[in-house]
Amino acid sequence: MRLDTLVRYLDDYLRIAEEVADAPEAMNGLQVANSGAVTRIAAAVDLCEATVRMAAEQHVDFLLVHHGLFWGGLRPLVGPAYRRVAGLINENVALYAAHLPLDRHPEVGNNSVLARLLGVSVRGEFGSYHGAPLGVWGERVGTREDLSRALATVLGTVPRVLPFGPEHVQRIGIVTGAGGSMIPQAAAAGLDTYVTGEGQHWTFFDAEELGLNVFYAGHYATETVGVTALAEHLYKKFDLPWVFLDHPSGL
Repeated sequence: MRLDTLVRYLDDYLRIAEEVADAPEAMNGLQVANSGAVTRIAAAVDLCEATVRMAAEQHVDFLLVHHGLFWGGLRPLVGPAYRRVAGLINENVALYAAHLPLDRHPEVGNNSVLARLLGVSVRGEFGSYHGAPLGVWGERVGTREDLSRALATVLGTVPRVLPFGPEHVQRIGIVTGAGGSMIPQAAAAGLDTYVTGEGQHWTFFDAEELGLNVFYAGHYATETVGVTALAEHLYKKFDLPWVFLDHPSGL
């Protein structure tokens, strides 16, 4: 498949240009080109030296990530930054990054996919980030313990639970990744439970004082579901084989 054809499809499918605002350092879309053809895809949460090396070992020519090259802003191509870019170019691996466009996508987005895997019936969106709704919320009747077990089964990690809401949960919000700062927005939306990846120390007191159940299930773990869903979508659409490059941070 031609690289430019795949990139055009992804830009349109993920609404890269026109609909989804993001932090400027995200640089959503194609970040590094290859010689022009795609035969095998790798999906990873993060672009780093390890995932570049793994992509080369798997003989892929297109690497799809959630966190791309430019999170540190403009900086010289020296040290790790040089090795990441040089590794991609030397191995003829194109790099495509999708941050908030992947978080928010209704079909393959991190939030929507995690909701489906947990059995949460999505009813709408909540919260705001860079001027756009970020999270999804829905209904799932059960206990905190039920939800904790479901998260552990789906993500392979045991969540950290801040049990300040009702024992029997019903209205659940989801923002994958570093969504701890959105606890007040989850409470304001009338939710009793909030699932995210991680949060700062002071978010404990937000949950406590607002009376909300909060599940910290891991930044990395909660964002594995979107890239894998997108890679599987591309396989079904274009018959492109894919592999997941698992390099967990434990955070």
